[in-house]
Amino acid sequence: MIYDTIAAIATAPGVGAIHVIRLSGPTAIDLADGLFQGANLRQSESHKVHYGHIVHQGEVLDEVLLTVFRAPRTFTAEDVVEISAHGGTYVASRILEALVAVGARLAEPGEFTRRAYLNGRIDLTQAEAIKDIIEAKSASQLSIAQSALSGTLRKQVEAMQSDLLDTIAAIEVHIDYPEYDDAETVTTDLALTKATLLKKAIDQAIESAATGTILREGIKTVIVGTPNVGKSSLLNSLLKEDKAIVTDISGTTRDLIEGEFRLGSLLIRLIDTAGIRETSDTVEKIGIERTKKAMSEADLILLVLDRSRLLTKDDEALLAMTKGRKRILVGNKSDLDVRLELENETIVPVSARNGIGLDKLEAAVKEALRLPQNEDPGRLFANVRHIGKLREASAALGEAIASATSKLPVDMVEIDLKHAWTALGSITGEQATDDLIEALFSKFCLGK
Repeated sequence: MIYDTIAAIATAPGVGAIHVIRLSGPTAIDLADGLFQGANLRQSESHKVHYGHIVHQGEVLDEVLLTVFRAPRTFTAEDVVEISAHGGTYVASRILEALVAVGARLAEPGEFTRRAYLNGRIDLTQAEAIKDIIEAKSASQLSIAQSALSGTLRKQVEAMQSDLLDTIAAIEVHIDYPEYDDAETVTTDLALTKATLLKKAIDQAIESAATGTILREGIKTVIVGTPNVGKSSLLNSLLKEDKAIVTDISGTTRDLIEGEFRLGSLLIRLIDTAGIRETSDTVEKIGIERTKKAMSEADLILLVLDRSRLLTKDDEALLAMTKGRKRILVGNKSDLDVRLELENETIVPVSARNGIGLDKLEAAVKEALRLPQNEDPGRLFANVRHIGKLREASAALGEAIASATSKLPVDMVEIDLKHAWTALGSITGEQATDDLIEALFSKFCLGK
């Protein structure tokens, strides 16, 4: 049970149309009523908006709209008051100071969402989804977060836990009532069957999680090519800004240049690199080494070729270097006389300078990364913490399978099944530690 009342400005810093100041806790309505002139908030119905003024020590701080939300039908499952004030930073700060002066406490980052979790309003997957919705930069990221917020991941985890619990219960029955000689064999066979099926389902979820992680985190994409093929022009065209210097002088780009943009439903984290070629220039050599390091860490490589000329030795070296990697061959300067064609290779024709052909990149990206074209991303596990716990559960089930196969006592099998059940419970927060909760919610913004 949480006994104090917290307050924070829930809207983003700066000047805007309104600022929302949020109160949550057992005395939220009483504290707001002491400052509000316009209605008796103690007698207010839930989810009702009131017009009036915030007055502290005889001074009118602002003309506001105030909304009362009564527990448990609120975000935190506590009494909540939201004050919509004018959007000046000073005004909102004065109202927050007044609330603290009459007994509220300044909320810590993520504390409203933490209370929602601690009060059973949401689980940890939904809490993390709230943060992901706020930070979403693409349709795929938003879909994954909204699906998690609606409880999709929780339901998947609970179904896995339910299967485990049925098996654990059967083992417990055998341990408590071992009257039948063949009971242990039957129970061990049941555990082996159930653990095998569940491990297969979890392993499939882990495999598809690679796609979910890419969609959630964004696709780390490196633009590579020989000097002067148009890498920087392509970066500028995709980002729709002049972020990289473009000249006719080879080797202009010496360091990595980064940016983000949306390509259809995908978020692309784009890195322009120094052109790779043989050089004696010390600074350019450093840039080329950084390019090679970026290539080794990338999810995807955009290898830019100049279609207005035939392949050079440096082009051929890059083709060999990236062979077998997830790459897309981008044929730049396709608006000029096309001289370059490659057998058994697909080249996406573009003109970076004129912005032609960039719309074809999304399908090429999905194909290169083997991303499903029509799969609902909302059903994918994408959070690194969740995936780690799935791996832990899978490993525990592997141990259970090995024990059952070796005909070890059934209570030894049960230990591993319980480990798997606990690992899955950590995803939703059913088995969460205080340290984990503290770490997760400390990353939230104030007021959320």
